[in-house]
Amino acid sequence: MHVKPTAPHLHLLAKAPLPGQAKTRLIPFLGAQGAAEAHATMVRHCVATGCEALGAENVTLWTSLDHHHPLFLELQTQHGIALAAQQQGDVGMRVRHALNSTDGPAMVMGTDCPSITSAMLKRCRAALSTFAVVILPAEDGGYGLIGSHHDHPSLFEGIPWGTEQVLSVTQSRLAALGLEAAYPDTMWDIDRPEDWQRWQQLRHASV
Repeated sequence: MHVKPTAPHLHLLAKAPLPGQAKTRLIPFLGAQGAAEAHATMVRHCVATGCEALGAENVTLWTSLDHHHPLFLELQTQHGIALAAQQQGDVGMRVRHALNSTDGPAMVMGTDCPSITSAMLKRCRAALSTFAVVILPAEDGGYGLIGSHHDHPSLFEGIPWGTEQVLSVTQSRLAALGLEAAYPDTMWDIDRPEDWQRWQQLRHASV
């Protein structure tokens, strides 16, 4: 009997779009309110993409700053996704906590990565059926998504988050663990005004 492989659970990490606290590097370009609105646009986009690729029942949005922000409640109502409060701690602690919160294979993604498409998520899902770990490398030396079947603490402890060494250090840890990872595609996140403009141009080109 052929058993359909379980869809991995997708965990999305999102700050509430509070002016002055979300996408601060876009503030000189868009203003505090504009940067917060840009952030909300990205969160909506990433949630919709995740639901399209994997089904809303396999998506959890992990919130921070304001767990009951109207944006989060809107997305829960609109898509039927689960909401959860992010763990305290650095990026690694929050990612690892989310990955281990559900049974079976899981993937974690930020919500400043609207370059990750539904097709890319489906390729990640397929890769996880044969690989121990899946990663979408970022152009800047980090990564926008990581998925695994089991808990591997060393992939998230002592990583130089926010630097261009994130992926290379993670790959060294994978090698030390004897784990083979799949890298189905490359993505880019939105940190700077030029990143935002790049995404806007892509959105308008696809309309």
